[in-house]
Amino acid sequence: MAVLAVANLATYFFRREGVVKAVDGVDLAVARGEVLGLVGESGSGKTVAGLSILGLVDPPGRIMTGSIRFDGEELVGRSEAELRTYRGRKIAMVFQDPMMTLNPVLRIDTQMIEAITAHEPVSPRAARARARAALAAVGIASPDERLKAYPHQFSGGMRQRVVLALALAAEPELVIADEPTTALDVSVQAQIIALIKRLCAQHGVAVMLITHDMGVIAETADRVAVMYAGRIAEIGPVRDVIKAPHHPYTRGLMGSIPSLDSEADRLVQIPGSMPRLTAIPPGCAFNPRCPHAFGRCVVERPYLIPLGRSEAACWLYDEASAGAQAVAETAP
Repeated sequence: MAVLAVANLATYFFRREGVVKAVDGVDLAVARGEVLGLVGESGSGKTVAGLSILGLVDPPGRIMTGSIRFDGEELVGRSEAELRTYRGRKIAMVFQDPMMTLNPVLRIDTQMIEAITAHEPVSPRAARARARAALAAVGIASPDERLKAYPHQFSGGMRQRVVLALALAAEPELVIADEPTTALDVSVQAQIIALIKRLCAQHGVAVMLITHDMGVIAETADRVAVMYAGRIAEIGPVRDVIKAPHHPYTRGLMGSIPSLDSEADRLVQIPGSMPRLTAIPPGCAFNPRCPHAFGRCVVERPYLIPLGRSEAACWLYDEASAGAQAVAETAP
């Protein structure tokens, strides 16, 4: 059973220059013990999707339509007080910049104990013991000493571990990790990736991993959803999507990554750029950049079409599109 099920989620921001359709009809689900990767270009709506799940979208943004069900309970329409009972305790979020998450003038123990006691009726002594255990769980040596330290006394990788420990201290069922490996060197990235996978395997925590790095997705995720202009372009098991992508946008993304096995002289380049979210073209949002676009692509928005274990929002694979199957078979 999915711990999180999102259906037709749309989150818009109403600004003077127009309506920003940051998330525009997204469907996805995350099961217990699973890592779902959410990947896409900057501005594709990944972070807003994560914030929407926690009800952290501030004006002028608001959720327009859709359903967000956590453990079978609907979150859309809940009051701020009701949502606070989910944040941290049941659903935790790891933000991109740990220095923006941690208070620079408070010791680590103060911040962790406050987070734990805010969600559970435990004594400060018990909360401190849990904070220490959380630091040890994420691989921080000498946790008793580290609890007394301030954020500036940690390296970037250590701060990210502290933020993960802070998120896990209340033992949530779902963790939304927004770019947890950004600005970290390769060796520290590998440690954070291994930590996330271990937490899922040992504790059954569901993880939504938001990133723009397909390498991180390949190493960490069980399934991946590719976002483009606020929409899901393709979703499926990570190995299937990487080895045999269906959507032209996903094929472009994978073709732009250098491979040690390839002898190609040039990498694939996707022409143009992602449209402004205030002016998403009609039909398929990718149609102005797609080399396989045809008439239906510019007038009708595609839905996710089952393709084996994956799904792709592309009319190339719809039997109702004349000649689509032939085009799909010849597509690179």
